[in-house]
Order: sequence, then structure tokens, then C-alpha cells
Amino acid sequence: MSNKQKTIKQSISISGVGLHTGVKSTITFTPAKEDFGIKFQRTDLENKPIIEADANLVSQTNRGTTLKKNGVSIHTTEHILAAITGAQIDNLLIEIDACETPILDGSAIGFTKILNKAGIVNQKKDKNYYEIKRKISYKDELTGSELIIIPSDKFMVSVEIDYNSSTLTKQEATLENICEFENNFSSSRTFCFLHELEGLLGNNLIKGGDLNNAIVIVDKEINEKELTGLAKTFNKENIAIQEKGILNNLELRFENEPARHKLLDVIGDIALVGKNIKGHIIAKKPGHTINVAFAKKIKKIMTEEIKNTFPEIDFNKKPLYDKEKIKSILPHRKPFLFIDEIRELESDYIVGVKFVNKDEEYFKGHFPGEPVMPGVLQLETMAQVGGVLILSTVDNPEDYLTFFMKIDNAKFKRKVTPGDTIIFRLNLISPIRRGLCHMHGKGFVDGKIVVEGDLLAQIAPKK
Repeated sequence: MSNKQKTIKQSISISGVGLHTGVKSTITFTPAKEDFGIKFQRTDLENKPIIEADANLVSQTNRGTTLKKNGVSIHTTEHILAAITGAQIDNLLIEIDACETPILDGSAIGFTKILNKAGIVNQKKDKNYYEIKRKISYKDELTGSELIIIPSDKFMVSVEIDYNSSTLTKQEATLENICEFENNFSSSRTFCFLHELEGLLGNNLIKGGDLNNAIVIVDKEINEKELTGLAKTFNKENIAIQEKGILNNLELRFENEPARHKLLDVIGDIALVGKNIKGHIIAKKPGHTINVAFAKKIKKIMTEEIKNTFPEIDFNKKPLYDKEKIKSILPHRKPFLFIDEIRELESDYIVGVKFVNKDEEYFKGHFPGEPVMPGVLQLETMAQVGGVLILSTVDNPEDYLTFFMKIDNAKFKRKVTPGDTIIFRLNLISPIRRGLCHMHGKGFVDGKIVVEGDLLAQIAPKK
């Protein structure tokens, strides 16, 4: 199994109807560069806004996972994200011309097949992993639902469902290796109980349901009149109940297909953490609400750990951006361009380097005989690293300026003197919105924090 990042070879499209809205949409999967991540783009709206696959952007989990950013939503994202995870794809732009993804047959197999058809290719950079070092758990005391993750050298998922139903008995499913996803889980379809249908229809949901994309489990007495009404609602003939307690609209693909589909949903929702995970998820009675809450908890712990970890840099390798490349992004010039290198850049963090040179002008007066880099210039250098992060989100960074609006919680822990190398790492505190970027930054010298602070910046077009 390759540990290189992956994308697809060529763009490819698929169309269908959204389960809840009934709106037809076309999705186009498009290759993306390294470290791009997984992002949706609403091509039907002005300016074609982009919504990252990020747990912190989840706005709703009622019968599906909805992402929302700046008032723009994408509904029912979990099956697509599960297919992408199953295909081990790291970087992909998902263009969609409506507000909801197609339900297809109620599983992820249609998305899995079309991604394979597009061709999956390795990229040059290594995959980004988050390795679970200790048990993390999340429990809903009201429902008894619980998710935990424990250390493992690979990604694993185990699921147990229990609806206290004589028709749908307790079921279990386990994925021991992500390579199993396509053959053993991607075709598992969504399901619902017959008694839920009335509520879903009454809440204006499942407009795109036609009994071909869901397993309907019959858990109550039903007469011929009700069967006739159900057939009329879904434009079907000869609706009946099978011995297994499901409607005869389809045959089960696996004896434990409901449990396998819940496992599929867990994979799709946990993808919102934003990194490949090495850990074993054990889910009892999972659902979108607890899945997303768990993903947010993992992401928060991951972010805090990364913030406090000294960035390891191999200075024998070329930087991602040297000073000349930085000058093509930032408007700063000598003597006020302090940052020397950018070593890492992703959608939610950046790592930059400052080589503190004894010949820098400010050392002549700060202080004669005992040169110390002023704290305000350490913050300015940190801010310039953050400027590269925010300007990297626009197409023509040279046409914009970055203005810092606020600095909070600034702390200076140690002196910085000539010959030191400061390694800055800045992480987003919240997603970039309307040109506003809120970041927490730390500067390290020899593995120890010398400066830190919270920065709020805004980009604006040049006049």
C-alpha cells in the first residue's frame, strides 16, 4: 500500500437525485494538487463558493451530514466522503450544481466505481496521518450511543447496532483494513423503519426516496390499505413484506447490511477530521450526530497536540517557498521582509522559518553590546507567515494586502539573539471566512517556545 498522497487522473461526473430535497444534481470529481484536501464547490452559485470537508463546518445531522459555510450548504455528504476515504484519496475538488449530493442506490458504490473509473494516481508528497496515542471516547448518556478510538497501526472500524427491535436484531460489522471497503462495505445501503417514513415525509424529507435506495424494515403491523398507500407514495406496485421483515422492494446484499451501512456512515463522518487516521474506532449505536461530535473532539485534540509540538524540519531539503517565492505572495520588501522560508503549507496551518542574522539593522540599537530581537518584530515575522497562509487562499495574492486587526495573548518566553533560527507554526483557530483569518501562532528556537500569540488578519484588494 502506497503512503503517498493520492488524487484522480482525470475529471469525471455523475448525476442523480438528492434523497431529502429531491433536487437533481451533477457532481464532477476533479483532480487536486498535493495538500489540497477534500473540498466541495457549489458551481450553481455566484463566485462558486468552496466548502471544506471539515467537522467544524457541520450545520446539521438530521438523517444526513450537512456542511455549511457563509450561508451556503451541501447536504448528505457522508456517502461521498466514505467512498473517497475507501479509495484512499487525499486531494479532490467535488464540484456540485445543487445543494444536495445524489443518493443513487442509497450506498457509496456508485461513487466508488466512478472514482475508480477516473483512475487513482499517486502524488509526490507523503500522506498526512494522525496517529492515536491514547484512548479517546465520546458518549451520549441519553441514547447510550458511544464511540471510542484506541491506538492501532492502521485504520480500523468496528460497529454494533441495537434498535431493540424483533425485526432488526443486534448486528455487528468490522473493517480491519481500508482496502476492504470497496468489496465489503461500499454497496451497503441506507435503511429506515417503516414507522419512520411518516415522520420523514411529514418533515418534508426523503423527496428523492423511491424505495430503490433504502432498506425499509417493517417493525409494526400493516394492513393492505397502508401497503397500497405506501405503493402509491413511492410509485410502486405489489408492495409486500418479506419473511425477513423488510419490504420486497429489494434483496439484502449482506445479512448484516444495516450494520455495514452504519460503518460506512462512520467512515464518511470521521473523514471530516481532515487527516488519515491510524486508530481503531469502536462504535456502539452510531449516528450522524454522535459521529460528527466525535470527529470534532478528535480534531480538537489533534489541533491542540500539533500546536504544542515543535515542527521537525530537514534543512537539507529545499523549502516549499524560498524568499523570492515569498515575495511573489507578500507585498513586503527589504528592510521589512523578515520571513525567510515556508516549509509546510496546508489549508489549516503553515510552518515558516526566520534565520536571525547578526547584521540586521535593528541590532545596532537593540541593544548595543547585547543584541536581542525585539518582541514586536518576532510578532511581525509571525504575522508575515500568517499572511502567506491567508493569501494562499486567493487566486491572485499579488493583488491583495494583509492587514492585522488584533493581537491577543502575546507572550515572550525567551530571548532571541543573532544566530538563532525561529521556526513558526500557525494554526487556524476557525475557518477563514469573508477574508478574515484567526490564527494561533508559536515560534520555537531549539525546540522551545520563544513567542506565541493569537492573530486576527483580514485581506483586502489593493486600491
